[in-house]
Amino acid sequence: EGYRAGTISPVEATQAALSQIEKYNGALNAFVLVDEDYALASARESEARWQAGTPKGLVDGVPTTIKDILLTKGWPTLRGSMSVDAAGPWNDDAPSVARLKEHGAVILGKTTSPEFGWKGVTDSPRTGITRNPWNTDMTPGGSSGGASAACASGMGVLHVGTDGGGSIRIPASFTGIFGIKPSYGRVPAWPLSPFGTVAHVGPMTRTVTDSALMLRVMSGPDARDWTTLPFVDTDYVAALSASIKGKRVAYSPTLGYAAVDPEVAAAVKRGAELFAELGANVEEVDFLFENPLPIFNVLWWSGARFALRNLTDKQLNELDPGLRRVFEGAASITLTDYLEAVQARGELGNRMKQFHETYDLLLTPSLAIPAFEVGKLAPTELEEVGGWVDWTPFSYPFNLTQQPACSIPCGLNSEGLPIGLQIVGPMQDDAAVLNAAYAFERVSPVASARPDLTKIV
Repeated sequence: EGYRAGTISPVEATQAALSQIEKYNGALNAFVLVDEDYALASARESEARWQAGTPKGLVDGVPTTIKDILLTKGWPTLRGSMSVDAAGPWNDDAPSVARLKEHGAVILGKTTSPEFGWKGVTDSPRTGITRNPWNTDMTPGGSSGGASAACASGMGVLHVGTDGGGSIRIPASFTGIFGIKPSYGRVPAWPLSPFGTVAHVGPMTRTVTDSALMLRVMSGPDARDWTTLPFVDTDYVAALSASIKGKRVAYSPTLGYAAVDPEVAAAVKRGAELFAELGANVEEVDFLFENPLPIFNVLWWSGARFALRNLTDKQLNELDPGLRRVFEGAASITLTDYLEAVQARGELGNRMKQFHETYDLLLTPSLAIPAFEVGKLAPTELEEVGGWVDWTPFSYPFNLTQQPACSIPCGLNSEGLPIGLQIVGPMQDDAAVLNAAYAFERVSPVASARPDLTKIV
């Protein structure tokens, strides 16, 4: 609207984002690559289109970032790994990148990820440690931690993340932003993730409305992904304002198996009460299913083994030590183990499909804990393989079931760190999740909370 009215311009918006990057990226390490010349040239082209009254698309001139897991033409996609040759060639855009460019987005650069997006915090042998704008001693989460740190500190407006076990929702919760893992297949992906059909691509933004607009763009069709859902040009922004009065909402504080920090539990409980105050019929239903972590681990570790199968001994020695342990541990997984996990996953999906015949939405904590110190896989000195999943028990189940799920800020703990509420919807009903999130955003006690960037040095 500002561009159309001429009160602001794409060049000014891009300069503002680049200024934030210049001020804060040195401390936060949110970007692996920033291309200022390309971004400003794109912004000038966008400005000319707006002045002529011919904008290119729905996000023309909006500063945007891409997680360094997704291909971006002309720029290396390093995936946080020493094993990737930066020389390329880099001749392709991933589908989500291509759609954003087609709609005129100004791409600022690429955000950091742990190696191959393998864990729930963001550090890698190639790019070092990424930090949380709310407290730089703390992790922003992962694996889309660079995107979340950039978003929370104003380094752009739209941020593309990926989520194979919580990698959008974890950092969204830790940094007090909104992030949605859409239904599997809603956003085309190419090349398909080696982690298989637990891997989703989705938006990360400061507001629900921005993510709704971004999802409409990113969900455009792409013939390179044969697993996508049939394309429907849904106006997610227009659908936001629908009332949630009368919606049947289940609230599960622990899913029946999770240990949750008391301050997190209290903030999420208050979030559920706000849904009731908005007119939803909220019912506490704690136990839904047994902890599906064994299913997730077999499928996810197998994907890691497959992704790294062709690395040389030298490259294996240069891996993140935790990822190498996963690679080595996955060698013992048998074909029978894998097929049993596939079958159990199907049973979990069936259970949740039947669950949503009774309930329209499910509320849980996004995470069991607030952000913890950087440089760790977990808040305690966990040494076992895959320790990061112990503190994110609410995210990976819904990668297995492929349902849409988001994290939205619902509170701050006593140390001033964000707490997230997870909203889960039925498969393919992304609009219902966005609608509920928008309704909650309007009454959330922390809707306008932002990190104090003056403390970043």
